[in-house]
Amino acid sequence: MLWEMSPRLATSLCGINLKTPVLAASGTYGYGIEFSDLADLAAIGGIVVKGLSREPMDGNAPPRVLETQAGMLNSIGLQNIGVRAFVKDKLPALRATGATVFANVFGYAVEDYVEVVRVLNDAEGVAAYELNVSCPNTRHGGIYFSSDPSLLAEVVGAVLAVAERPCVVKLSPNVARIEPLARAAEESGADAISLINTVVGLAIDAQTRRPRLGANFGGLSGPAIKPLALRMVYECAQAVKIPVVGLGGIAHGVDAAEFLIAGATAVQVGTANFWDPTAPVRIARELDGFLARENVARAADLTGTLRFNGGTS
Repeated sequence: MLWEMSPRLATSLCGINLKTPVLAASGTYGYGIEFSDLADLAAIGGIVVKGLSREPMDGNAPPRVLETQAGMLNSIGLQNIGVRAFVKDKLPALRATGATVFANVFGYAVEDYVEVVRVLNDAEGVAAYELNVSCPNTRHGGIYFSSDPSLLAEVVGAVLAVAERPCVVKLSPNVARIEPLARAAEESGADAISLINTVVGLAIDAQTRRPRLGANFGGLSGPAIKPLALRMVYECAQAVKIPVVGLGGIAHGVDAAEFLIAGATAVQVGTANFWDPTAPVRIARELDGFLARENVARAADLTGTLRFNGGTS
């Protein structure tokens, strides 16, 4: 049965009406449909599906996931069934649940992103695209799209030229300054940005003197990265006029409230889904409770209300 959401939670992102501002993050909720027996998918603000590539990918060698003291490291390697198989085998059932679907897209050359989006353009049931730009551009010597404003602008501009739906650009925290990347995405036509992606980390087995992950390095997520994520969300919200979607360590409703206060329009829940598949719905309920206690009429009224100590804003 569909959870009766409070009207306080209703919001809009890139012109898309969302029941709540709490979405499930890519890579943590599969293709969505796998969770249909565990959570009411239609009660989630939106589901960002596992990253989709032009062709199927096997991912990295195991072990690929490691629990840390305040989160997890993963080196899945963007394993996925490929965009065509997703459209054929996963999307119809996901669409039937009433879920709001965001398709996460990635590639290793500009034409990879463009081709994936072309395929998705013809599919019914996708509300928007999220571009994962944390990939090395094989045409430019392995430079990451996410670390070079000109490369970022190139891929976003190329995708926007063919995309028939709104595009959210997911930024990486593994840069010296995040604002130039946010501005490059905005100036290239992005409808919104989301951040942060995982932080590159390393875990070592002291006995074997080897990395604990099969691919050596991995992406750190979970509560450990929340302060970093909040800071970057604030910086981006100050730097651009397009909506910002915040993620990084959100596990409770008050965490979601903090990201909204920092400047986010919506949030995504990632690592928390691994121990609580109902986390996006639970966190939305907790956020609603926070709004009620604080006498805030709408979740959107929290966005960008951070007040610095000493009167700085």
